[in-house]
Amino acid sequence: MELIVQQGDLTQAACDVLVVNLFEGVTHPGGATGAVDRALGGWITDLIAQEQFKGKLNATLDVPTFGKLPAKRVVVVGLGKAEAFGEEQIRQAAATAVKRAKALQAETMVTLLHGAGIAGLPPAACAQAVAEGTVLGAYEFDKYKSAPKDEPKRVLGTAMIVEHSAEKIAVIEEGVTRGRIVADAANMVRDLANEPPDVVTPDYLARTARQLAEDGGLQCDVWDEGRIVEERMNCLAMVGRGSAHPPRFIHLDYMPAGTPARRICLVGKGISYDSGGLSLKPAEHMRHMKTDMSGAAAVLGVMQAIAQLKPHVAVTGLIPTCENMVGGAAYKVDDILRARNGKTIEVDNTDAEGRLILADALSYAAEQQYDAVIDIATLTGGCVIALARVWTGVMGTDQELIDAIIAAGAQTGEKMWMLPFDDEVRSMLDSDIADIKNSGGREGSSIQGGMFLKEFAGEQPWAHLDIAGTSYLDKARAYEPKGATGVPMRTLVAYLLQQAAQ
Repeated sequence: MELIVQQGDLTQAACDVLVVNLFEGVTHPGGATGAVDRALGGWITDLIAQEQFKGKLNATLDVPTFGKLPAKRVVVVGLGKAEAFGEEQIRQAAATAVKRAKALQAETMVTLLHGAGIAGLPPAACAQAVAEGTVLGAYEFDKYKSAPKDEPKRVLGTAMIVEHSAEKIAVIEEGVTRGRIVADAANMVRDLANEPPDVVTPDYLARTARQLAEDGGLQCDVWDEGRIVEERMNCLAMVGRGSAHPPRFIHLDYMPAGTPARRICLVGKGISYDSGGLSLKPAEHMRHMKTDMSGAAAVLGVMQAIAQLKPHVAVTGLIPTCENMVGGAAYKVDDILRARNGKTIEVDNTDAEGRLILADALSYAAEQQYDAVIDIATLTGGCVIALARVWTGVMGTDQELIDAIIAAGAQTGEKMWMLPFDDEVRSMLDSDIADIKNSGGREGSSIQGGMFLKEFAGEQPWAHLDIAGTSYLDKARAYEPKGATGVPMRTLVAYLLQQAAQ
């Protein structure tokens, strides 16, 4: 889909669908919506009364034009309450509009710039939010579905933002470019996590990383199973030992021109499929375990976006990746593994494997000099129970870092919630025969997982994002589709841009 900006008059825009908006409770539209209403002879006002359209967020009202406008149809999208309006509501309204346009089989859509009129928000921020909402909302993963032969699908090929003021066009175009870069990267994350596990193997992720590096001018190093063993990443090697697809360790680097303001490391869990290993998952819990590499996908998406946005921070992406499978060589309950930092781990449950491969990667990151280390992982089902599929759990050792991530999540609409660390919970991981065990039961399992990782994170500021609930949805909402969501890639990009600005 082409996303463009043009100076002009909405009432003169020729398209299949023309998108305007309305705040909740408004019965007589003003601004650009009012201009379109007047051109239609007050039909929008009449239909608001007749159909009791209240302007609630993400509600829509279809208005045929019958030749009164060059547009074939007007879609009014609700913005919700004016006092609660911001960039997140713009993203949602844009996504609602593009989904409605696609449902109407539109090939061309024109929209006003939500938020920059009566709401008075900065045009660049509004443009970025519209672009993100439009691109994210238009997303579909249908590459494996056969198209109906008798019903050729019409494709929305062009979405255009029309702005009356010529002085605003340049800043709107800049905002659209940023929004497009971020949303395209988020959709790439979604694609990776939605692909079947026979496609996305550890080597596939490695090849993807190499391609990103080639396209974006990044540095990329991939360790094979031999190098992984040589580098004392024994946990990664052991977890991957039961699979026909050998493990990989991916190291990506983005370096800005000059001396970077900060050096930040992102670590993504890359379990490309999780059967549970010898602690085999029940069949119903094995569904969607192809998405257990969503943390790795998010790191790849961030690296794709920043290679284009070029913030003045150095960013490293580390991805330990393997399959957790059942086989004669698979690691076992009661095994004792030695992580890269020398700590020994008693295996209590082979289905607590993500923290094991992250232990090696975090140990590696702890040997470097970073201003912050952030790991991203679909770590615990307990986080889904605690925070539903609404909030990402955040834990760590540095409150300033945690607060900055939560603030970036609020900016992007990806909700984050801090969970506490506690020595009583840590004691559940005590082992009689090793330094620590990898599972201490179900109680406080999300906090247990975070406190396990803390043992390997070193002294640098560190935060852990548990995205087990937010990386995948069973039911679509706003601009997030059913299936992989891309969370928390946009939050991490916003955080990096904020660090560069500081």
